[in-house]
Amino acid sequence: MRNFFIFTLFGLLGLSLPTFSQQLGRADYSQLQAKEDSLKKFAFQIVNGTEATDRFHADSQFTRMLVRALKVNNSFFYPFDSLQTISRLYSPDTTFRIFTWQVSKDENTFRRHGAIQMRTADGSLKLFPLLDNTRFTDNWLDTITNNEAWVGAIYYSIVLKKAGNTKYYTLFGYDEHNIRSTRKIVDVLSFNAQGKPVFGAPIFSFAEDTARRPAQNRFMLEYKKEGNARIQFDEELNMIIYDHLIPENNEPQKKYTYIPDGDYEGFKWKEGRWVHIEKVFTYKLRDGEAPVAAPLGEDKLNTKPDPKPTKSKTKPKT
Repeated sequence: MRNFFIFTLFGLLGLSLPTFSQQLGRADYSQLQAKEDSLKKFAFQIVNGTEATDRFHADSQFTRMLVRALKVNNSFFYPFDSLQTISRLYSPDTTFRIFTWQVSKDENTFRRHGAIQMRTADGSLKLFPLLDNTRFTDNWLDTITNNEAWVGAIYYSIVLKKAGNTKYYTLFGYDEHNIRSTRKIVDVLSFNAQGKPVFGAPIFSFAEDTARRPAQNRFMLEYKKEGNARIQFDEELNMIIYDHLIPENNEPQKKYTYIPDGDYEGFKWKEGRWVHIEKVFTYKLRDGEAPVAAPLGEDKLNTKPDPKPTKSKTKPKT
């Protein structure tokens, strides 16, 4: 299927495992290796199955097998790095990791799936399933949800910011959407007093714009399928930077016609909010001159996890 290259690159995001002081015992490690071998086949079929029934069957089998694997003690430290069609990201402070993937019915119908695995002191499993509710959520840019009403996306990067005692994990995600347009979604994950995940927060501010508008709980770009619009966190500038989009045919209501025009907008973290910057650079750049990191899109992905991970699987204790 045409999506395999896309998802292989998404899978590469989770290749590396942060260095932990605690590691897996040999027996647990061997058990997880065996389970990963079984998972790998279904993970591949989720994307590459010829018929929709094959893909949905593989998705169902994969989900059940993944939960069983994660029940192995200290599975949090096992990278599952052969699951190349599954995005696997650790939070910058390694308090959780998040799995995301999608299954397609056809070129117009996609369903996202995922789970958040928390790091626990005793190595037991604490897992929050992510149930995609995007189709049934009105005004989802202005909605705060939980893991059971998730605005689905395949995540490719996480940035941690703090406001008072609250940690906000800014999630950068990809949604193939439909045959004509693609979406990039920037969401915010936090945890409430009970330790449960909360998605969305009114911290995307437009207070400094020429034409002010209310704050949003998340941010989204929708653009032409071949548009390859980019949105990512630039560490050097300490900003979220994204392509400014314009409609090809001067029809702003048709999001599937939007393409980058060479300008850049962004969000700067100020006083506990992502504050919108209408024009990041004071001059217009020619193609290929953007002073940002490697482009992130459906055809190219690159991240720099923090803290720096190891390049190989966790070694079991002897």
